[in-house]
Amino acid sequence: MPLYIIFGKYTQEGITKIKEAPQRVDAAKRLAASVGGEIKEFFFTMGQYDFVVLIEAPNNETMMKTLFMVGRGGAARTETLVALPLEKAAKIIKELP
Repeated sequence: MPLYIIFGKYTQEGITKIKEAPQRVDAAKRLAASVGGEIKEFFFTMGQYDFVVLIEAPNNETMMKTLFMVGRGGAARTETLVALPLEKAAKIIKELP
């Protein structure tokens, strides 16, 4: 299953209601599971981003749908990267002409 790295920043609403963050993370885990994915790791961070998430989803379309549903909540804005594990990237590199 494809892996995605999500960098997130809280909106003003999200930081105002920061005490709800653990419940929002639990809701995001349930949402990911409901579309066939899984949040592998969730980290609260300091610096440019407020949190970083490693998530698996069946495909890009499902991930995008999930991000739209989370975004509608208004608590955070995200930036998403598609990630390839070293083994898959090494195979691609090995097959280069």
